[in-house]
Amino acid sequence: MTESALLSDDWPEFPPLDLTVRDLALSRGEVRLCEALELDLSSGDAVFLVGANGAGKTTLLRAIAGFVRPDAGEIDCGGHAEDTVSWLGHSDGLKPNETLRQALRFWCRQSGQSSKAIMPVLKMLEIGHLIDRPAGRLSRGQQRRAGMARVALANRPIWLLDEPAGPLDGDGRACLARLVAWHRGRGGMVVAATHQTLDWPSAKTLELGR
Repeated sequence: MTESALLSDDWPEFPPLDLTVRDLALSRGEVRLCEALELDLSSGDAVFLVGANGAGKTTLLRAIAGFVRPDAGEIDCGGHAEDTVSWLGHSDGLKPNETLRQALRFWCRQSGQSSKAIMPVLKMLEIGHLIDRPAGRLSRGQQRRAGMARVALANRPIWLLDEPAGPLDGDGRACLARLVAWHRGRGGMVVAATHQTLDWPSAKTLELGR
């Protein structure tokens, strides 16, 4: 399935959007993680946050999401974070006893998205055949793909992803790349903390902790 296979009236392009970070300083406890950090992203952009463990990658993602208050500086994501940001942390947001159909229908209702969107997204991630399987019976990689489906179904322009490919095999990383390309093709943007090398064309890199 190609990225364009999901483009329909149910998935219009996002309005033009910029994400800007200016003179940002972040700390964890008494440890200063970064200062004077700058970042500029526009519609269709992606950036990898790289660096050693503890360098501040997750803290920066959480600051953009509005979960963490910076020590200094400004973050502008073109509106309220709750309306523009979709978050994927280390948890995939799934309940073990719920099937993917049940879980994703809930997330569709939360975001005002039609449940008709569920199966096309699952097919892009190559887990459509698992739609009626409880999340607790999925492998870790399958759960991660389901977590990415949740992110897509939120239908928000900015994806903040913390180690999105951590448990994925080669096929899973290819599915993730297709989903990200589709999202960027709609005018969305992606900020991803990663220790893995991911093949996302024209993605920028921001190294933290240097």
